[in-house]
Amino acid sequence: MLDTQSPQRSVVADVSRELHVFRSRRSGVPRLRAYLPELWARREFVYELARCTLRAQNYLNAFGQLWLILNPLLLGCVYYVLVDILSNGKHAHNFFSVLLAGLFLYNFFSGILSQSAGSIIGSSRLILNSRLPRLVLPITQIVIAFMRFLPCMIVFLAVHTIQRLPWGLDAFYALPAFLEVTLFGAGLGFICATLQVYFRDFSNFLPYVTRIWLFLSPVLWELQVQLAKHDLKSHVIALNPLSPMIGAWGDALVYNTAPPLTWLAEGAGWAVLAFVCGCLVFVRREREFSVRL
Repeated sequence: MLDTQSPQRSVVADVSRELHVFRSRRSGVPRLRAYLPELWARREFVYELARCTLRAQNYLNAFGQLWLILNPLLLGCVYYVLVDILSNGKHAHNFFSVLLAGLFLYNFFSGILSQSAGSIIGSSRLILNSRLPRLVLPITQIVIAFMRFLPCMIVFLAVHTIQRLPWGLDAFYALPAFLEVTLFGAGLGFICATLQVYFRDFSNFLPYVTRIWLFLSPVLWELQVQLAKHDLKSHVIALNPLSPMIGAWGDALVYNTAPPLTWLAEGAGWAVLAFVCGCLVFVRREREFSVRL
């Protein structure tokens, strides 16, 4: 006996299915009222993806965690020997703490840029086979960079304690400086992720930019000393957006002194500007990523 209702049932089932159609667009910002809640709803996905990525890279086992501590310490020793040779040993007794504080923060910043740059290209299958805000992918890389940064602070605290440097409430000024570096790196990371989609050789060029930027930032030297020289180099350093951020970070953590408020204000301005511009550039182009991949 034929079931005369089966065609009707299939039609109802097909009609009840929700259909999403995505079209590539070259410009245009999506509706933030819908985009931001959808991005916030993926927060657990971001954490789990970051944790799984670190596990795949063996960073969650004992030897991987040990390497997370040894790697920044050895890197700091390399730069310490380099600066010691160039300066003929003429530096402050607490220079190693100054070096580690700036170097760890800068490595966190450069890690955001390098990892975010490849976040879209490296997740092409996820983009082509799932519906999610593309901004989730570079944000995941920022979370990974932060997880790698935390063991570095263990090394810094140990060196800081061994050198018997002061601690106090002024050390909390390092928190807004760190937030500024994070927002500034996130904004530039979003731009790097977008550029990498259109220019596949961009990742080969980026390490040279970050390496030059390192030597123009107050990592291997102190900001106050260089700005007091009033020469061409001091003017170039003053134009570096990272200078006030890293300078405030070092003053708070190493010397336990409140950094100049102008440094924090200037760093906040650069951070907000970079973050807003990076978000706008990324979301205006993210619907085109699936076509470019």
